[in-house]
Amino acid sequence: MIMDNFNPSRLNEARLYRKMTIEELANNVGVKKQAISQFENGKNSPEFDTLRSISSVLNFPIRFFIEDSDSNILVGNTYFRAPFSSNKKDLNSQRIKARYVAYIQSCLSEYVDFPPLNLPRFDDIDNIEQIANQARDFWGLGREPISDMVALLERNGVIVSEFSTEGKTIDAFYQYGEVFGQEYYCVVLGTDKLTFTRRQFSAAHELAHILLHERNNDIDELDRVEFRKREDEANKFASAFLLPKEAFIRDVQPYANKLNYYIELKRKWKVSISAMIIRAFDLEVISSNQYQYLMRQMSRNDWRSQEPLDDYMAVKGPKALKQAINMLILNDYLTPKQMFQLFAKYKTSLPKDVIDEVLCLEPDTLPDEPDENLEGKIITLVPRMNLS
Repeated sequence: MIMDNFNPSRLNEARLYRKMTIEELANNVGVKKQAISQFENGKNSPEFDTLRSISSVLNFPIRFFIEDSDSNILVGNTYFRAPFSSNKKDLNSQRIKARYVAYIQSCLSEYVDFPPLNLPRFDDIDNIEQIANQARDFWGLGREPISDMVALLERNGVIVSEFSTEGKTIDAFYQYGEVFGQEYYCVVLGTDKLTFTRRQFSAAHELAHILLHERNNDIDELDRVEFRKREDEANKFASAFLLPKEAFIRDVQPYANKLNYYIELKRKWKVSISAMIIRAFDLEVISSNQYQYLMRQMSRNDWRSQEPLDDYMAVKGPKALKQAINMLILNDYLTPKQMFQLFAKYKTSLPKDVIDEVLCLEPDTLPDEPDENLEGKIITLVPRMNLS
């Protein structure tokens, strides 16, 4: 039986999510790679038995491949920090994962009131120091330390998730797009290289891209010089946003050339020692020689890989989506089965392992999707008798 309602883009999407080449998928399914290529290009549709094999290999439900929802999610840009050195398979997979995060939140919005998007807009981005202060003023943060950058983003309508980015070059990234006609910004934080202060800076860095750079600009069209310029701007914003100039100068100035003093500053400002030393140098609180001396001390103490307090400052992760799923289930708004049905209702039937991965859920948060073929089961097996 030919699947006339087969959605070719879904095959491409599932394959890229699993980071398989066309040839790898063809070999696992037992067809020629030209057949998979034709399926993805819409030149042919698979027989049902072939689709069932594809579904099994990719571990996506059959209905995923026959749903028509391509117009529900439009992606404008996904901004990675190291697109030139990252594996293309990894980048494609991460793009799709971020889309799924936004899609899941949009579906859950039928039952949950997530915070609306609340971002400042700037016409002129030349003065990054000023923009960082204006962003703080917009959110009423004053000039105090920010205790949780992730929570700040979530409270202001930015979708945040965390999962393994499976590579040294993808520390964090953000995606802009539209889902069901509503714009979204999704920030993804990696779980591979994890300290609290590193996550603080990563979240502020991605916020910088959201506020400073064109949301629809194709990252693939940027050359290395322009890309490096944007990364520098994002780092400067993150530094200025986390360590506001006047307040930080007052704190760092008394012992700016003493490395151990930065441990105490780290307790207060929730920023890494290395980032504070760089900020102190940029603000001309320390000289070039003092900066180099402090950095040599960092290396000598082996603080480049792990700083003091890293083991004692608990990493803070995103909460909104996890809370939404737990509240819906615990308060009997939705059973796990009904939650899977909700995703299917909006025509993207995601498997449990995908939902678990992109939301970084605990394994038992969302039980396995029920097998609908077992719903009519009448008999059960008698417990095995002990014959010994």
